[in-house]
Amino acid sequence: MSKIQNNVSIYEGVELEDDVFCGPSCVFTNVMKPARARVTQERYRRTLVKRGGSIGANATIVCGVTLGEYAFIGAGAVVTSDVPAYGLMVGVPARRVGWMCQCGERLHPTGDQGTCAACGASYQESGGALRQIKPAKVRAS
Repeated sequence: MSKIQNNVSIYEGVELEDDVFCGPSCVFTNVMKPARARVTQERYRRTLVKRGGSIGANATIVCGVTLGEYAFIGAGAVVTSDVPAYGLMVGVPARRVGWMCQCGERLHPTGDQGTCAACGASYQESGGALRQIKPAKVRAS
């Protein structure tokens, strides 16, 4: 189940997969040229936030982009292009400044591999993308 905070509007064309977090006052757009006198549904552009994505307070997601699984968008960032899975994005316009673990901790990879200090999941970077190569350790109850 996703968590939608205060002052967030989910417009037609915006699709949120499971476990997405939308921080307070984050903004989704759904048309590229909103200044036109008449906006019709045919002009809506699809925006997809994949499973586990996290969008910080006051961030803006421009329509037509896809946020990859477990992507993390910093507060106030303006996302204008697709974000890779696990990407950590900040700034205006947003740029990738690192990687995030599925558990929500920042990764500090050495070379093209990294292991999360919090949960033990391992990741490998290749061609500007990150993929999980070993899942988190299961904790005994």
